[in-house]
Amino acid sequence: MKSYYYAVYEVTRRIPHGKVTSYGAIAKYLGLKSGARMVGYALTTLNQSPFHGIPAHRVVNRNGLLTGKVHFGSPTRMADLLRSEGITIENDQVLNFQEVFWDPSEHLPPFIPTEY
Repeated sequence: MKSYYYAVYEVTRRIPHGKVTSYGAIAKYLGLKSGARMVGYALTTLNQSPFHGIPAHRVVNRNGLLTGKVHFGSPTRMADLLRSEGITIENDQVLNFQEVFWDPSEHLPPFIPTEY
């Protein structure tokens, strides 16, 4: 597995309860230019890895859409997990997106890549 997957997992692990971030915000923090899709790929491998417990449900697209919901076993599981944290979801979208958005670039120390 590529080392940037581990970096994606570590950032995702740090998303606070009741907050969401975007694939692009994680990619930007990690210095992965145009890497939002790569962040998504990394998160889809969680079901096949020992990294269960990482709150991947807190990662949505740049508009607050639950585009990763297909990877949660049921069509409503991602939304249900977010709702259980107090996040309002309607039609597979975070309604109060700007209020609950967490930007790793603002809340974590600068990322120093080891290798990609």
